Amino acid sequence: MSTTPQPDSKDRPARLTVGVVGAGRVGPALAASLQLAGHRPVAVSGVSDASRRRAELMLPDVPLVTPADVLQSADLVLLTVPDDTLPGLVEGLAETGAVRPGQLLVHTSGRYGTKVLDPALRAGALPLALHPAMTFTGTPVDVQRLAGCSFGVTAPDQLRLAAEALVIEMGGEPEWIDEEMRPLYHAALALGANHLVTLVAQAMELLRAAGVEAPDRMLGPLLGAALDNALRSGDAALTGPVARGDAGTVAAHVTELRKHAPQTVSGYLAMARATADRALAHGLLKPELAEDLLEVLAGATDGARGPDGNGSEGDAR
Repeated sequence: MSTTPQPDSKDRPARLTVGVVGAGRVGPALAASLQLAGHRPVAVSGVSDASRRRAELMLPDVPLVTPADVLQSADLVLLTVPDDTLPGLVEGLAETGAVRPGQLLVHTSGRYGTKVLDPALRAGALPLALHPAMTFTGTPVDVQRLAGCSFGVTAPDQLRLAAEALVIEMGGEPEWIDEEMRPLYHAALALGANHLVTLVAQAMELLRAAGVEAPDRMLGPLLGAALDNALRSGDAALTGPVARGDAGTVAAHVTELRKHAPQTVSGYLAMARATADRALAHGLLKPELAEDLLEVLAGATDGARGPDGNGSEGDAR
């Protein structure tokens, strides 16, 4: 249960009819959360069979209609489509006259602020950018995960109270992001969350190859502690052979990765170099040890390329 303070009634938006354009993992969860706050989902659009099933699961009895019909039915419309699809969708809806004056139009893209909604703004819509900093599964558990979730919020000054109230009603915490900072904000989240999934998946594959029967059980406590330490202490939490300057160990890692999982070598080397730079800058890695380590990493990088500079046969791309 969320402990987030609820806004006073005078600050809360009137109970709204809610529509969703794009029944991916995010839109139905946000609409279901708004429903718990007293708003009323009335229409949802989805193209694929998976999106339609997701809408039926998360928003039962809410009609599946076209995007234009969603806008016709709802006071608050959630545009929850992929980033690259959003500009064209907004332009198309505005050009066809689907946007209604006074309609709240909310997109959930991390990349964009409100300028992407300018075509709808010219048609009289009220633009908001509300991006939940959360990973979604497309199941009811997502509604619970919104409790305490930060939202990257961009809104015109006159709509800041409305944006804040909507986020708080969903159990979230608004974090204001300037329009020009949205791409950097989104890059930070992708670096921390999306790339983390790749790293963890690779680590589990390598542990299985090493004979570990339950790599998830082995990694769980370790990664949980590492994440907690990193969030609390930043670079001071760095440990391991790179931070210690154990060049021989790092060289052995690279040799084994080339043998058993060549597709992971380039990622390992990139992260090792970044870790070495941060450890050195924060005084964790001694300069005399850093020199040997960086030589190993440079040699490993050279070895990853074939005569044509495009990579050896074993270096999967």
